[in-house]
Amino acid sequence: MAKLLSDDQIDEALVGLPDWNREGEELVRSAELPAFPLAIMVVNRIAEIAENDNHHPDIDIRYRTLTFRCSTHSKAGITDLDISLAREIDGVLDAVSTNSAS
Repeated sequence: MAKLLSDDQIDEALVGLPDWNREGEELVRSAELPAFPLAIMVVNRIAEIAENDNHHPDIDIRYRTLTFRCSTHSKAGITDLDISLAREIDGVLDAVSTNSAS
């Protein structure tokens, strides 16, 4: 069972997640993709990961800009599940960024 992280643990995790910020009891990241279809492809890939992990982010889609919010709702805060999911989201975004730059 996931345990809430302390403020110090969250701050330490955010050092390794430079594109993420803490907003209250959520980890938040926005990313602008080069095209709307690519943004939707990213959302679909993250949905697959979230289903596999049984831990789901809130995702806001505004044309090419995606905003991800990670929080463990059953714990009303941030747990290791959120840190792990944020890392996986970063991996998807990094892969898309690398491929679209080629």
